Amino acid sequence: MNYVVSALLLYMPFATLLQAHYPLPEPSLARLQQTATLVELPKGTLLFTDDRVGEELYFVQRGLARAYVRQDAQEVTFWFGAEGTALFSIQGYLAQQVSYEIIELLEDSQLVRLPVRTLHGLYATDVHLANWGRVLVEREWLRTEQQLIARQFRPAAERYAELVRHRPDLLQRVPLGHIASYLGVTPVTLSRVRAKLK
Repeated sequence: MNYVVSALLLYMPFATLLQAHYPLPEPSLARLQQTATLVELPKGTLLFTDDRVGEELYFVQRGLARAYVRQDAQEVTFWFGAEGTALFSIQGYLAQQVSYEIIELLEDSQLVRLPVRTLHGLYATDVHLANWGRVLVEREWLRTEQQLIARQFRPAAERYAELVRHRPDLLQRVPLGHIASYLGVTPVTLSRVRAKLK
């Protein structure tokens, strides 16, 4: 299979993903795709770190990532992103400032990479893409708020049950230590919660 055909096949899911995220007319979608680069990166790759400005935005075509912060010599996981998810640093994307989080690939992954600076240039010249970018950030803020409220006010067993209901794939793909951190509990507490729900 030649490179051109391969690239077109790989772009198809990306185009579908973008249209599901926010409907774009064909010329706007084409502009966005022209800025995109397909990358394959191995498990363990750090896409964003807490010591540099995040200058890219990624969409996961295949793979899995987690976002975490370092706190008192521990890693606190606060988010997972699988197929169809956008991966970016809000600090870098909105303010061109150093990221507060670290985003790590948990699996060998295939990603579509877009440079943030180029995106902002497109937003200034294409209202459809500007709206696409606005909706992207709004959805991220909404997801973050929902997760923060759940973590603050709901018991561990309820948070775990919701994870099982809505994201059962994560239990097969993510080490339990990361799951415990994401739920805000110790691995021992997670084991007890899992035992009670069986």
